[in-house]
Amino acid sequence: MYIRAMEKITEKILLEKSSPKTNKLEQIKILNLSRMGLKSEDLPVPLLSKLCSLEQLDLSGNLLQEIPKGLCLPSLKILNCSNNDMEDVVSLEALRNIEELRLEDNLYLTVNDEHKVIFLLPKLRMFNGKDISSTAHHIRHGSTEILRKRVIGVWERSFGLPDPITAQSLAAVEKRFVVAACTQIKYGPNSLSEYTKWRVEMIAKEYLKSLTFSEEEGGKITDTTPTKENETPAERRTRDLGGNSIVSPQKRIRNNSEVVTEASPRKSSRLASAAPVEASPRKSKRVTSTPQKTDPMMSSPRKHARMTNVGTPEGSPRKSSRLENASKTESPRRAAKSVISTPTSRPAKGESPRKTAKDQTTSQQSKQKTAKTENNTPRKTAGAKLKVTQEPVSLQPLHVLQCHSRQDSPDDFSTQLWACAFEPPQECSDGISGGSRTVATCGGETLCVIDCESGHVLKKYKVPGEEFFSLAWSTVLMSRTGGSGRPCNILAAGGKRGLVKLIHPRVNLAFGEFHASRRAISIMRFSPRNASFLFTGTYENKIFLWDISGLDRDYNFKISKLLVLETGSTPLHLSLLPTSPDTHLLSGCDDGLYVFDIQISKNTQKRNEEMEIVFPVYKKKDKKNTYRTIDGLSFLSDDIVASKSHMQGSIYLWSWSATRASWNGRKKEVPAVVLAELQWSSTDIPYLSLGTCPGYGYVVCGDEQGRLWMYHITDTMMENFKSGKTISATEVLEWPSPVRAGKGALEGPSINGIAMDPDLHYLVALTDKNMAVVWKREGR
Repeated sequence: MYIRAMEKITEKILLEKSSPKTNKLEQIKILNLSRMGLKSEDLPVPLLSKLCSLEQLDLSGNLLQEIPKGLCLPSLKILNCSNNDMEDVVSLEALRNIEELRLEDNLYLTVNDEHKVIFLLPKLRMFNGKDISSTAHHIRHGSTEILRKRVIGVWERSFGLPDPITAQSLAAVEKRFVVAACTQIKYGPNSLSEYTKWRVEMIAKEYLKSLTFSEEEGGKITDTTPTKENETPAERRTRDLGGNSIVSPQKRIRNNSEVVTEASPRKSSRLASAAPVEASPRKSKRVTSTPQKTDPMMSSPRKHARMTNVGTPEGSPRKSSRLENASKTESPRRAAKSVISTPTSRPAKGESPRKTAKDQTTSQQSKQKTAKTENNTPRKTAGAKLKVTQEPVSLQPLHVLQCHSRQDSPDDFSTQLWACAFEPPQECSDGISGGSRTVATCGGETLCVIDCESGHVLKKYKVPGEEFFSLAWSTVLMSRTGGSGRPCNILAAGGKRGLVKLIHPRVNLAFGEFHASRRAISIMRFSPRNASFLFTGTYENKIFLWDISGLDRDYNFKISKLLVLETGSTPLHLSLLPTSPDTHLLSGCDDGLYVFDIQISKNTQKRNEEMEIVFPVYKKKDKKNTYRTIDGLSFLSDDIVASKSHMQGSIYLWSWSATRASWNGRKKEVPAVVLAELQWSSTDIPYLSLGTCPGYGYVVCGDEQGRLWMYHITDTMMENFKSGKTISATEVLEWPSPVRAGKGALEGPSINGIAMDPDLHYLVALTDKNMAVVWKREGR
């Protein structure tokens, strides 16, 4: 259900929605402004400040991000701000007489914000329907006194007042002091680290001010630092600390597009199919340079939804070949739910929107050469049995969603979407039997959780200034007092800031984060056997294995670094062995495919690759391309792996067990035992990932025109494979070319990522033009 259109707040509306009924604003005691689609800027401060007798205010079900500055309601005791987009609880500080407060269903708020609210509102005794008297006393007094003693200790050990005292010298000392205090002082669980830093910074500034009070009284200090009018305390704090300058690795440039989250389900609008439109030529081309080695300055971890000080838009460590239509990053707003499209070459009138293998073969074979030198590569005509249905499935486009737009703009075609993954079977049995219809997607500053059947965006999670590149689900056990653990599905996501964000979407809670890398995170995977083990590939050319353990009912958890794997280039894809996910990891990187021994029982924490798997296409290398960038990797069965190299024009199916068996234990390079080669697009666009559905024997890979190349791999096909000949696609699904009213159709985008649920009820394809396409299997 959509929130209905916003109504302007006027004196008449206030009187109509007030209780008791009166004709004077000054006499209103209860006011209900819920579910009016109000944003923070829609609350007229001068008018609302006339409500001097107001005791109860209901603002639930709106789009508020904060309470507007300057609002004065001296008699307000009960406030309901549930089901909003609240990001800044510091704005509640002006309402210091509040005794009861509700903030449920504000996805951006974490346990850190709950502690901030309790500290800022000295009379608060009921929070989200619970009595917090004992907790509040500890937060306001006990922990504050402990932190104050530690702050004073930092000052006395390492700092002193400048001589002479000037505004500039004092500001410099304050900056160093605050940074040192926040870095050195650790208190409480990891999940409250952001609150602890916030309080330490506040206490440090108050303490320094107390030391300089007499000096300031005795002689006027001239502050030459300009202060912005209406600048918030948070903005001043950031300016005093010098702001956060973030430089992102320049491997693949993406536009820093902006998106928002919503706690309530929304439905993205659908687009009608477009008439044939001539496709404009693509401008993107493969960038031949290797990743820059400059070490970026990553910001320190900050609260999820309030990382607003990004500075100038920066290059993203993604496709530098796709810089067209770049636009400046703007301040985050609620994301548009509308759907937009880009058309590719449309089928002629009366032509089916699908193409079989033969339809594609002629044009592709003229562009692709099968190198004769590849005939010496080990191949097998029969690999592991797939045991899949012999009948191919039929998919139809169901939704095209534009749910990652910055500032709700229906014209945002620059936000690139990168990763998607289906949620594991639901904690409650309300999903599809044996699978899931809920998928998480990431791109720009936002994660979305989408219901594939309805097209509803169930949850959104925004981190202004972040750019998400990868995400992963895991079902972990949450410990409970006096009982067994309760399984819950958590979502981990990371991007250019090098931070891993941890989210429990079911309860709308972003409960933690940790710093996984000095540079951007490129890929993430949870272990299917050890649910708390998370692998993170980074632009440091390393893969880290973390143990996220001890999650309890208060969302406290512990982080341990178990392994560091040296890759030599950026990891792009990670795959664990289906039959033994705790022994070996396959990593497709910018410079090859490497295999790592990940057994924890061994003593060595830092490890190099055990072997490198090499492919026939490497023999085609020339001055422009080595063909070693592995931009697609996934297991099709317990033994068969699907992988591809950039500009290969095909996809290899190869046997893990046979390749492993051919390794002599000494030589690093091991030729892949290729079982089949699948014909694919001859595009020069990099990083178009593939996906597999083992249960149905499907390999799917999108191309630069928005098409999906579907390969139904059966035992019969594998047995009939003849060495040296590529297998054509079972079917090529054309870009659905949705159209926005009055806008017409646009060119088909590149398909960056693909995910299928285990039962192949749904397929989700992510594009480089801010569209997520949901395909559904026919006949269900």
